[in-house]
Amino acid sequence: MTHAGGNAAGGSASGGAPAVAGSTASGGSASGGAPSGGTTATGGAGGTSGSTSAAGAPAGGATSTGPCDIYATANTPCVAAHSTIRALYGAYTGPLYQLRRASDKTTKDVPALAPGGFVDIAAHDAFCSGTTCTISIIYDQSPNKNDLVKSPVAHWLPNGGVEAKAADGKVTVGGHQGHGIFVTAYGNVAYRNNATKGVAKGDEPEAMYMVVDGKRFSDQCCFDYGNAETSGNDDGNGTMEALYWGTDITWGGKGDGSGPWIAGDLENGMFKSDKGGWQSQSVLTPSAKSVLAPFATAMLKGPSGNHFTLKAADASANTLITMWDGVRPSPGYSPKKLQGAIILGTGGDGSNGGTGTFFEGAMTSGNPPDSVDALIQANIVAAGYGH
Repeated sequence: MTHAGGNAAGGSASGGAPAVAGSTASGGSASGGAPSGGTTATGGAGGTSGSTSAAGAPAGGATSTGPCDIYATANTPCVAAHSTIRALYGAYTGPLYQLRRASDKTTKDVPALAPGGFVDIAAHDAFCSGTTCTISIIYDQSPNKNDLVKSPVAHWLPNGGVEAKAADGKVTVGGHQGHGIFVTAYGNVAYRNNATKGVAKGDEPEAMYMVVDGKRFSDQCCFDYGNAETSGNDDGNGTMEALYWGTDITWGGKGDGSGPWIAGDLENGMFKSDKGGWQSQSVLTPSAKSVLAPFATAMLKGPSGNHFTLKAADASANTLITMWDGVRPSPGYSPKKLQGAIILGTGGDGSNGGTGTFFEGAMTSGNPPDSVDALIQANIVAAGYGH
């Protein structure tokens, strides 16, 4: 995404009601970009988006089924799975992330407490006791090993990225403490992998989701997670497909309400619909509802061909809202020209004005059905963000 310039409007959601302010959809697609229904989603775990037990309710610090197990059942396996909070496969036993200690520069891998479990925060705290730490690697839990490290040099990161502070982004999930990847506008926290395996290229289909802190965002470019250029530059329309979180209107116009919104950073625009791009403040996408919740789920579905879908939800409620389900912008956005890098915290060209806290996310090969989206959301709800 191209750098928007200006100052970050460091943002927090007003109020704090655990609700998605918008029309509900029960995991299905709406035609023409507008979500079906018309009621407001309230907090709690209602809705029709899938069974919590089927998604793997936490038991003894572990989930029997993770999001990537769910994607695999639809033959759309995870090609990348990143979380500093929990294992995203029921059988995953590897490390979640690596810490780097300031006092002596040594590193330590931090595992989950059990297969499919939550982070071993005691190991984290013991290693960092008496000093400070940063998160030096976010391990990919998929077999592809698409690990994320601090970004190399990119257009708007002439010195590369910096590692997130390990004490920031504190959260409770399922009764367990953890820390997210805490990004503040122009602080240069940025993670990237330009040499991935299995990530969609060209016009190949993919999908992705992330869970973020619903109270931290900015109106600048770009707090992203997803598919980006391997060059670290803006390589033109359609060379990205990443999730954006924030209150930008300069590059994507307004959604309903005052935000925050999710959007697809498809390069040269954070698109809430098929309209947007530089100086698009006058564009309005009514189907793009503000996401007002302590924790938010964002999803992007990127099939081959001239179509993309955006969904979001309160991470504690079993109701996904379809924000857009229609054609891609034009010109130059279909077919896609994906290069397959993975970014977290910035735009594809290193644009560093975004603010947010990332807790977990995954990317797939192929585009799963709506029923799978609903099961992913139910699994996130079962994890227990904020509880």
